[in-house]
Amino acid sequence: MKTLLITGGCGFIGANFVRLLLETRPNLKLVVLDKMTYAARRDNLPEQHPNLEVVIGDIANLELMRHLVTSQQVDTIVNFAAETHVDQSILNPFVFSQTNVIGTHVLLEVAREHKLRFHQISTDEVYGTIEGDHHSLESDILAPRSPYSASKAAGDQLVQSYFVTYGLQTTITRGSNNVGAYQFLEKVVPLFTTNAMLDLPLPVYGDGLQMRDYTHVSDHCTGILTVLERGTIGEIYNVGAGQEITNMAMLEVLLETVGKPRSLIRHVTDRAGHDRRYSVSVKKLEALGWKAQYQPKEAVAAAAKWYFEHPEYWQPVRESSSFQAYYNRQYAKRLEVKV
Repeated sequence: MKTLLITGGCGFIGANFVRLLLETRPNLKLVVLDKMTYAARRDNLPEQHPNLEVVIGDIANLELMRHLVTSQQVDTIVNFAAETHVDQSILNPFVFSQTNVIGTHVLLEVAREHKLRFHQISTDEVYGTIEGDHHSLESDILAPRSPYSASKAAGDQLVQSYFVTYGLQTTITRGSNNVGAYQFLEKVVPLFTTNAMLDLPLPVYGDGLQMRDYTHVSDHCTGILTVLERGTIGEIYNVGAGQEITNMAMLEVLLETVGKPRSLIRHVTDRAGHDRRYSVSVKKLEALGWKAQYQPKEAVAAAAKWYFEHPEYWQPVRESSSFQAYYNRQYAKRLEVKV
């Protein structure tokens, strides 16, 4: 790898990955492409760096992708670009298929034309809800249950088809629920942390006993880099802490971290198709020499602490009319009804 095109690099996980590479791989040139939708921020990245160039654009624009790859002499594409929030996918599903399916397909075609290395950032949600004590394996059948996870599963299948049909050098990582710095406030940990700091109720879906593998974003990023440098071409690797906790346990950690009471918790009507449990086996990735540095409770505490210490980052978002419109649409009626 010499020059990486990192799509979605101004978003949450993408920006953390870019920062990791700038700090640890000084010989790499990074070209970040981002559509700069509502969840992306240019200030998630350093203002200037000799190894970094930021371009605004859409991965579904075939001619732009061809131009970037040739003009920047890209040899590797790492695709973070995606619409990612399940609630948003229920409200506006077509946007998800446009970016997560069509956009991924465009990138794959450009990678095929120029014989590039291609890495896809996916999610454990493609496995669907997990029963019993099973931990999802990379070989498990995909069973997505939301427009978001279905669009990501479709992207994964396209990636695999380009490996099998065209011999494209591909890998896929499927990450668990990530938490950490620079995450947009619609996601549960930054949303509930900032709600708590404002003494607003925390709208917990259903009984709050859904199980999630909360993974610190730094662990996810080192996992991705491990696969890029040591993974087997054509393979898929799960990335997570390797254990899960309930959403209620996550809330307990979060509230303790910011010093707020349990009385802020409000159980509300569950969302449609809410998966009960996600859990992945990370043994395949660990066999490459990677290991998570945070367990779920530690990851949640670290994330909540970051938002507690950086109100200048999240306060403008909370005050924006677009966020308030989304929040009211998603939670206002739910909070009116006692569950």
